[in-house]
Amino acid sequence: MADKQDLNAGFTGTPVEQPEGLARVAQTAASGVKREVYAVTVGARDHPHTASALLLGIGIVAFGFGYLLGRSSAESLARSYWR
Repeated sequence: MADKQDLNAGFTGTPVEQPEGLARVAQTAASGVKREVYAVTVGARDHPHTASALLLGIGIVAFGFGYLLGRSSAESLARSYWR
């Protein structure tokens, strides 16, 4: 049977050379996003009522904002059409 040192020929899970430049920035950003998503999911799991109320509130505000933008766009379009 071979030693553990002899089995280094395959993929070990970590690259031999550390990424540089854009690859390093992308890897750092991806790990940061993963940490933040994990933190949000843990918070939502610990406080499900707060998370659902927050999500519902954001949805209502987004709907209202979109409604107001659409209404103002329709009003300005109607005025410019008749001129």
